[in-house]
Amino acid sequence: MRATFHNLFDTLDVVGFLKKRHDHAISVLRWALLLVPMASAVGTLCAAFLWSLDFATRARFDHPWLLFLLPVGGAAVGLLYRAFGTSVEGGNNLIVEQIHEPGGGVPLRMAPLIFLGTVVTHLFGGSAGREGTAVQLGGSLASAVAIRFRLDAQSARALLMAGIAAGFGGVFGTPLAGAIFALEVIAVGRVEYRALLPCLVAGVVGDWTCHAWGIHHTIYRIGFVPDPAAGLIMAPLLLGKAAIAGVLFGLVGLAFAEANHALGGWLKRMVPYGPARPVIGGLAVIAMVYLFGTRAYLGLGVWSAIPGDPTIAGFFAGPIDPWSWLLKILFTVVTLSAGFKGGEVTPLFFIGAALGNALSGLLHAPVDLFAGLGFVAVFAGAANTPLACTMMGIELFGAADAVPIAVACFTAYICSGHNGIYLSQRIAIPKSGHGSVPSDVTLRDVRAARLADR
Repeated sequence: MRATFHNLFDTLDVVGFLKKRHDHAISVLRWALLLVPMASAVGTLCAAFLWSLDFATRARFDHPWLLFLLPVGGAAVGLLYRAFGTSVEGGNNLIVEQIHEPGGGVPLRMAPLIFLGTVVTHLFGGSAGREGTAVQLGGSLASAVAIRFRLDAQSARALLMAGIAAGFGGVFGTPLAGAIFALEVIAVGRVEYRALLPCLVAGVVGDWTCHAWGIHHTIYRIGFVPDPAAGLIMAPLLLGKAAIAGVLFGLVGLAFAEANHALGGWLKRMVPYGPARPVIGGLAVIAMVYLFGTRAYLGLGVWSAIPGDPTIAGFFAGPIDPWSWLLKILFTVVTLSAGFKGGEVTPLFFIGAALGNALSGLLHAPVDLFAGLGFVAVFAGAANTPLACTMMGIELFGAADAVPIAVACFTAYICSGHNGIYLSQRIAIPKSGHGSVPSDVTLRDVRAARLADR
């Protein structure tokens, strides 16, 4: 009997089992002690950043003359980066590169530089976003923690992705989308499951912390709900329209990314001195304001103090606005290509919602639904993150329209080609099976090869 018990004990290897569970518990505790404070700090910075952006935007509306200081503000930030920030000029692309090939880490000074630079952009009227700032805040803090605790390369990669998740989840109020975005943005066609739990924890903690500081995110509502009784006629028709719109969303995302890279590259060749480029860009933005007779395409475009201005929320309600998406592309590309700091994502939300609004009239589709589809799908195509954008749509608009959201995001991703706003993304699985694009190269390499063939 005793021999039988010992044989059973040895078979189950209880000691080995308990040791593995003990090691696992220690690892979880160690990660929690790193992740929770880091993500809380990122969420706190995101709250301060969002408050600062709101203050800057209100000041711009209260004092319209601030627009004329846009060239001066851009030049000042350019000089600041020239003096202290040459190693962090890569922005989001630098963080992606460090995740792929950990080296010296992301300098901590990226955080205050991008924070200040983005607030200056919005105070004086540049058309930019906020995602880039949040991601860089998260990445720089995560890198500092990894260096401080001497994490190995694999752990440092996971912590950097968690920093991205905390920043993205906190700044948009979408913790699940933030976690998936951090896992998906690194490589086209691949999700980094090894950092799944750290990114989820960081995204949730970053969002919770941001809310704890009293930050409230804009609520967007889609009133349209598919009718289950519509059956086999209306449902496929709606999804077909979502797919058609998805093609256009992807092409517009591609056009935005390519225009940004092309104009930015041209300006760098024509004006090698960095601080001078924002001066030219700022003057161009001021000229466009007077050329088109509107300031509606400055700043984020989330809300406006001027009645009748197109805003993201307004595109969900109508009326049909056929051209705002194109004008926002123009203002944003000029702003970002000239070197002003900020991000691309909120302008892409504006562009997508405006384009969805315009397409709803052509396709005889619900305005609010298609504004919502464009909101997430243009970003999905431009950033090559269809899963994150689908989850963002569900978090922002609800699960009732999850299927058309997924159709639009997935179609936009396929149609945006091997290009995007983050040129340091690597191609894990090419979008097309024709073999023309090799795997494990960056989008920058693919774009350079395409330009060389012209």
